[in-house]
Amino acid sequence: MEERDALNRRDFVKGAALTLGTLAMAAGVEEVRAQPAPADDVPTSPAVSLGLIGVGDRGRELLAVMARMKNAPVVALCDTYAPMLKRGQEVAPKAATYADYRQLLDDKKVQAVFIATPSYQHKDVALAAIQAGKHVYCEAPLASAIDDAKAIAYAAKGAKQVFQVGQQARANPQHHHVDNFLKLGVLGKTIQGRAQWHRKTSWVEPHPNAQRRAELNWRLDPAKSAGLMGELGIHQVDMASWYFRSLPQAVVGFGANRAWEEDRKVPDTIQAIFQYPGGVGFTYDATLGNSFDRAYELFMGTDSAVLLRGERAWLVKENDAPILGWEVYARKDNLAEDIGIVLVADATKLLALGLEPGKAESTTKGKDATYYSVEDFLTSIRKNTKPKCGPVQGFQAAVVAIKANEAILTGTKIAYQKEWFALP
Repeated sequence: MEERDALNRRDFVKGAALTLGTLAMAAGVEEVRAQPAPADDVPTSPAVSLGLIGVGDRGRELLAVMARMKNAPVVALCDTYAPMLKRGQEVAPKAATYADYRQLLDDKKVQAVFIATPSYQHKDVALAAIQAGKHVYCEAPLASAIDDAKAIAYAAKGAKQVFQVGQQARANPQHHHVDNFLKLGVLGKTIQGRAQWHRKTSWVEPHPNAQRRAELNWRLDPAKSAGLMGELGIHQVDMASWYFRSLPQAVVGFGANRAWEEDRKVPDTIQAIFQYPGGVGFTYDATLGNSFDRAYELFMGTDSAVLLRGERAWLVKENDAPILGWEVYARKDNLAEDIGIVLVADATKLLALGLEPGKAESTTKGKDATYYSVEDFLTSIRKNTKPKCGPVQGFQAAVVAIKANEAILTGTKIAYQKEWFALP
C-alpha cells in the first residue's frame, strides 16, 4: 500500500511504470508520456460512395450520421414515398433519388448501401444488394422472421463484400472498454444481469391516408414485426450474449397492452427472462407506457457490478472485493446508495493530452452508438476487414430476439435449439 500511495497523479499522467500490471489492461491505458494528441486512426480514404434505402425516421437518423463521415458522399436515396425523399434531400441535396431500390442498386456510383426499410422487407432488398456486389449495412433486426434472417446471413457469409448488421452496441468503444474489464474478471463469479428500455410513446404514426398509415405502423402488425423485443430489446440482449460469451439456452416471457387502450396485437409492455449456461439469468423489460429510469444494462458478480447507461459506465465494487489499484485515480459518482467508479473508454487519448482518465471528459463528444457503427462499416470497407457485427452475429441475435418475442406472445418457456443458430 505504501508503494501505491507514493504514486502521485502527475506520475500517473506521465505514464510512470506502475507495479500493478492490471492498470494498463483494465483501464485501457498504455505507458505513454505527455505528447501531442494522437491523430485519428480511422482511415478516410479511399472514398466510399453511399446509398440509403428507406428514408423514414431511422433512415434519416442514419443519413445525419452518414453526412458527418469524411470522404463518404451520399450519392443516392431511395424511398417509395416521395415526401420522404424530399426530406432526405435536405441533408443530401446532391443525391440522386429513386422510388425503386433496384434502380438504386443499378446505380454504378453507389458502392455501399444502408438498408433502413421495415425489418420484414429486409430479405429482398439485402439479397438484391449482395447480388449487385454492394457493401451492405442492414439495420437490426436482420429480419423479423428466422427463415428470412437465415437467407440473408447465408448469402452475406459467402459474399466477398462487407456485410454489417446494425447491432450498434457491438461497435461502441465504450462497450468494448467495459468488456476489457469483464475479461479481467472484475465481476468475480458472474451472478446475473438485467436491462430495460422505458419510454412513454405510443409507437403510432398518424396519417390521414389509411394505406400510408398502415405502412407507417408496420411495427404494430405481428405478421411484420418482432415487437418490442425484436425492434428494441435485440440490442440489449445481444450485449448479454456478448458479455456472457454464450447464447441463451431458454427464455420465458410475458406481455400485455397496459398503456394504450386501442386494440393491439403487439404488446406495449413486455418482460423476458433468459437462461444462460451455468444457471446465469438475464432479465429484460420494456414498456411504451412509462419513461422512469429510461434504459440501462447491468451485469452483476460476486465482486462487483457494472452498469452501462448510453455512453457512460460505472464499476460498483463489493466491500470484500479485491483491491484493483487503479480505482484511486478514477472519478467516483454517486449511484443511489452506491459509489460508482467511472470507466472511461478513451483513457489512452486522455493521457496523451496530459489529462487524467476518470476526471476529464471523454474526447469523443458528439459520437453515439450509431456513429460508431457507421464508422466501423466504412473502416471495414477501406481496410477489407470484418465488421464488429457481421452476418453470423446478426443472425444469432435475431434468432434470440424472435424466439423471445414468441415466448412473450404465447406466455410460454422456449428452449433454444443449437441448430436454430447454425448456418448451412
